[in-house]
Amino acid sequence: MKLIFFLAKTVFSILLLTNLACADADESNLPLPADTPKMRVETVAENLEIVWSMRFAPDGRMFFTERPGRVRVYENGKLRTAPLFTVPDVELSGESGLMGMALHPKFADNRFLYLAYAYQASGKQAVKVVRYRETGETLTDTKTIIELIPAARYHAGTRLGFGPDGKLYMTTGDATNQSQGQELNTLGGKTLRLNDDGTIPDDNPFVNRKDARPEIWTYGHRNAQGMDWQPETGLMFQTEHGPSLIDGVSLFKRSGGDEVNIVEKGKNYGWAKISHKMKREGMETAIIEYSPAVAPASGMFYRGDLFAEFKNNFLFGALKGEAIIRLVLDGRRVVSQEKLFVKTYGRVREIAEAPDGSIYFSTSNRDGRGDPGETDDRILRIALEAGNLTK
Repeated sequence: MKLIFFLAKTVFSILLLTNLACADADESNLPLPADTPKMRVETVAENLEIVWSMRFAPDGRMFFTERPGRVRVYENGKLRTAPLFTVPDVELSGESGLMGMALHPKFADNRFLYLAYAYQASGKQAVKVVRYRETGETLTDTKTIIELIPAARYHAGTRLGFGPDGKLYMTTGDATNQSQGQELNTLGGKTLRLNDDGTIPDDNPFVNRKDARPEIWTYGHRNAQGMDWQPETGLMFQTEHGPSLIDGVSLFKRSGGDEVNIVEKGKNYGWAKISHKMKREGMETAIIEYSPAVAPASGMFYRGDLFAEFKNNFLFGALKGEAIIRLVLDGRRVVSQEKLFVKTYGRVREIAEAPDGSIYFSTSNRDGRGDPGETDDRILRIALEAGNLTK
């Protein structure tokens, strides 16, 4: 009887694992886009340190964060020598430090700038989001929006962005505690959604559940670090890092599994129950998965007119992949892909669109995992090659 039970259990396990496997095409089988513009790349700032987030103000200034805690300004074609602001209580360790940044949708009027960073709370590392008022010379009027988000040296998130609904969204990592992603009573491994002042929207999916944190928008995330909204549909897209050795060799018995997800209210994105192309009832599978890993670190939809071929494409920087990856979409479906500047500038982290439609990206070669050149880290600008008539 014990032997029959053992054999039945074994067969069930095999069938379950087979059912979990998804038959979607591998990313390597996607065709190249029909057209690619002729581009030139120029360095606009150098000798920086792990540029994590870049945001353009309506007046054309670019704000960016350096992970040790500095907020810098690039304006009128030059890098301002002194930092605009240095976060006093930031804790730099491993992959954490000063990370995400967002400008309020009405920044031109209220000058609100938001930062997400790691700090010490009662002897433990955590992440908080703080709102400031930008004066032109510094940041003032500090207001804590949310705090005590679980953090660690690795998997600390944290991307910030305002959605089409005017709400503040943020990604959080599992802080190397895999179980947090599925637990609704913790903020780790989630997408959070707040009003601009830190209060909780009434229509958040778990706001009336006593066993859940009301800030949660989605759950089951490992470490999402890219986020933007598709212009035609308003859908939120995220990039997320897949399993690595830090998760233990017995979890999925493979690395890779980096993801691009369409992230929607109240849904479960599977970590750490599923990964790669697995499927399970009640959990969402990525629209595209990368194995071997590329380490996606950002994400943006191109909305400008300078590069007609990129219109509404999703672009993200790849750290391990050392490239910018471009996805052409038909609604929810990826139809083609290309990798730009492969192995040319090293590890690529942030990517952002300037008001003139040019594209800026940052290297992350000084983060302890790259091979920095003499002028790393850098911010670079992608512009049209002279004579290109694609505009």
